[in-house]
Amino acid sequence: MIRVLLADDEAMMRAGVRAILSSADDIETVAEAGDGHEAVELALKHRPDVCLLDIRMPRLDGLRAAEELRTLLPETAVVMLTTFSEDEYIASALGSGAAGFVLKSGDPRELVSGVRAVAEGGAYLSPTVARRVLTHFGTGQLGRRTAARTRIAELTAREQEVLALVGAGLANAEIARRLHVVEGTVKAYVSQILARLDVKNRVQAAILAYEAGLVGEE
Repeated sequence: MIRVLLADDEAMMRAGVRAILSSADDIETVAEAGDGHEAVELALKHRPDVCLLDIRMPRLDGLRAAEELRTLLPETAVVMLTTFSEDEYIASALGSGAAGFVLKSGDPRELVSGVRAVAEGGAYLSPTVARRVLTHFGTGQLGRRTAARTRIAELTAREQEVLALVGAGLANAEIARRLHVVEGTVKAYVSQILARLDVKNRVQAAILAYEAGLVGEE
């Protein structure tokens, strides 16, 4: 069972997200918070597998809460809940430790898919968010692609193959099945890739995979 903490300052939004999560028989909401500070406190108490954080919250916003959780509970994955009006926050959130980004107005199935993906060690960008992130990073696209390809050229062929699958949003277990190796081997590859590329998390690695052309836009 995937244990989730939900944090949003709007009670109606929390109720809607809770209802979506309850439709999945492998997900349970173990705690709810109305602000980022409370979210961190409850996360330390309940130690959930996944924290769903609204970006805009009082006392402590989702970005800073994600940063604290990355330090205090590195085994807990974070998914940010975003809206179209918050594009300017996405780039900052990439460095906050979040492993997923889901639009509040998106398909409810994306929320469930995102929670499952990050709980299994993967990264998840809802399709609309992915396109907007790629647009954001598209400024100077040729230069960025050249720089990205230069960076990934230091990886072995196998590491580039794993990076491409990380960029496609696959979790470690899915990558292991695809490559016919054990999951522990994939974890080792991912750790090596993050270290060699000097990126903080799988989402940043996924963006680099997009920029290098390892993964095509949908």
